[in-house]
Amino acid sequence: MPAKSKAQQKAAGAALSVKRGETPKSQAREPSKHMAESMSEAELEKMASTKRKGKPEHVQRP
Repeated sequence: MPAKSKAQQKAAGAALSVKRGETPKSQAREPSKHMAESMSEAELEKMASTKRKGKPEHVQRP
């Protein structure tokens, strides 16, 4: 599942770092903590590896 915005891609990268133990969970922000708990490492890798070029900074919620 590719990221839909730059912010989502960045959060996935931070969550991946938490999941791998490279960053303490206490230093992560809430979206990254939630993503680290609810997604597998493979899903986070796929989302974090999405290219940022052409993506909006944020996507409006429906």
